[in-house]
Amino acid sequence: MVSAHVGPLKHAIDFARGEAGPGFGVHILETIDVARIRADLGMSQREFAARFGFSINTLRHWEQGRRQPEGSSRAYLLVIRWAPDAVQQALRAA
Repeated sequence: MVSAHVGPLKHAIDFARGEAGPGFGVHILETIDVARIRADLGMSQREFAARFGFSINTLRHWEQGRRQPEGSSRAYLLVIRWAPDAVQQALRAA
């Protein structure tokens, strides 16, 4: 079954491709609690990094507050937060 969040996910993908309609915008938070996103999914750091394509070292830097995700990584993490099943389905299909 496809997640109910596919509509917002499609909008985010359209936006990333430059195909979003006029007046469409995305607000991405300044800081993102990566550890919470991962914990809410019940995954270890290694599982989360492997499942979503992040370097384990990068993930650790984010979680330890040494760095913050930037640009497209922030957007991707927000999509993972709200539609993890849709993200995993898209990654399997790719």
